[in-house]
Amino acid sequence: MTSKKVLFVLTSTDRLGNSGHHTGAYLSEITHPYDELVRAGYSVDMVSPKGGKVPLDGVKMDDPINATWMNDEEFLEKIESSLKPSQINAADYAAILYVGGHGAMFDLPDNKELQNIAIGIFENEGVVASVCHGAAGLVNVRLSSGPYLVQGHELAGFTNDEEETVGMEKVVPFLLESKLKERGALFSSAPKFTSHVIKSGRLVSGQNPASAAEVGQALVEVLDFISEGRSVPEKNWCEWGHP
Repeated sequence: MTSKKVLFVLTSTDRLGNSGHHTGAYLSEITHPYDELVRAGYSVDMVSPKGGKVPLDGVKMDDPINATWMNDEEFLEKIESSLKPSQINAADYAAILYVGGHGAMFDLPDNKELQNIAIGIFENEGVVASVCHGAAGLVNVRLSSGPYLVQGHELAGFTNDEEETVGMEKVVPFLLESKLKERGALFSSAPKFTSHVIKSGRLVSGQNPASAAEVGQALVEVLDFISEGRSVPEKNWCEWGHP
């Protein structure tokens, strides 16, 4: 794996079902991993189901990392002009990261083009990652051999308890924790709204927005490990990198 490119998958959905509420890609779940990857020497492209301008949620400018990148012309151009799935060649990327925000629950689970990109990257010994509701993009991804990608992997994502706490359990099309368990994932969680990140083979996942920076750090660790030519275990490590 020689590529130093990572693909971020962002939602194109700006409305929460029929609720009338605004949604989009959650900004800190973009900026915090982006910051970690760029500082580690990786370049990042952004793709969304429709391409073009990505709707944003959680635009909190008192977050210094949000403020830094929202004042960066190159970053803004990527958000304003995201790529379409048809423009992506999976072979160009070392990793794919599914970003959350409630919008991800609506347009990522059934997008076949994005599923094919994720499988192309994963089956080329690349890394698949998600943060918070971004894991919704993984629930229907199947390996070429048939099983669900997440089956048998320890995985984190927005919990049922967190969904109920924010009052969205009746609005989202499904509960993410429940769906991941249905797909055979070994769902892992920490107390609600605290950072929790799991590395399981070449899958990296984070529970919620508080996990975003740590997801970026973990993704860099796994990618650097692979770039050193070291073999990644198929599933879980007690101490990742130290079998």
